[in-house]
Amino acid sequence: MKLLKLVPEDTNIKFLKVRVPFFILSILLTIGGWVAVATMGLNYGVDFAGGQEIRATFTETAEAPVVELRETLTALESVEDPIVQRFGEPNEVSIRVKLPPEAEGNPEFANQMTNQIVEAISVNHPDVRIDGVDSVSGKVSGEFRNDAALALLAAMIMVAIYIWIRFEWQFGVGALFALFHDVSVTLGLFALTQMEFSLQIIAAILAIIGYSLNDTIVVYDRIRENLKKYRKMPPPELLDLSVNETLARTVMTSLTLLVALLPLLFFGPASLFGLVAAITAGLFIGTYSSVYLASPLLIWMGVTSDSFVPQETETDIQEKKVLGKL
Repeated sequence: MKLLKLVPEDTNIKFLKVRVPFFILSILLTIGGWVAVATMGLNYGVDFAGGQEIRATFTETAEAPVVELRETLTALESVEDPIVQRFGEPNEVSIRVKLPPEAEGNPEFANQMTNQIVEAISVNHPDVRIDGVDSVSGKVSGEFRNDAALALLAAMIMVAIYIWIRFEWQFGVGALFALFHDVSVTLGLFALTQMEFSLQIIAAILAIIGYSLNDTIVVYDRIRENLKKYRKMPPPELLDLSVNETLARTVMTSLTLLVALLPLLFFGPASLFGLVAAITAGLFIGTYSSVYLASPLLIWMGVTSDSFVPQETETDIQEKKVLGKL
């Protein structure tokens, strides 16, 4: 019985032939991601924004009355800038409100505020059911944001250092740029879609960094082997050969992950949607960056067939002269 091969052994796709257009596209996507974050902002969850989040379900209504709820909460003196969004099913909502400064360190105040909101909603909507309440102070949420940013930055820097030590400095720079691209595009997607950005998404981004790094190292390892094996092959052809040789593994790994992610994405609980959506998008973004960013950058940074050949020191030259005289 013949084994199924998703990628034929004689595959020879000229990836590097279009490296310039794709590199420009990657630059634009990276800049666009940060422009989206700066102009539209991220839809921070309670973890990062601080405040009170109330999740409610309207048991006898097909769709949650989002507009009415927003008007009801705006009329309350104690509530400032309420955010009411559908969460999961059409009849489920997430209500987020900021806590005033006097609520800091005063959980009783937050509880009173929650009770006031629930009572105001229940007057016009007796079928409302409260599914959960979360409260995070402004001080704690600020610490969460800082710690999350530091975690992402530290992960990328440590990855670059590891690859620098294992390969050459050019490989470390290439991997760091690819990871920065992956994180930037993912943040841009969350800014554009306004999906909730919480601690779960930080975990998803760290998973994306891990997947992208794994794929990049596999490609880099094959490039290093081929640099030693094919000393006279032009770098673009050698990189194409290396990517094509690892393509079957990349495709198989990506499909295996998709088999696990897609059912969760379409049929999983609403609370996991953002996490799964981020990892699914990162799967494609990470694969793309490994092929069209991490590899082509090596050419522009001067990696050649001599990069992994040990250079002769002055001592080596003297020893050869001595041996030549014997």
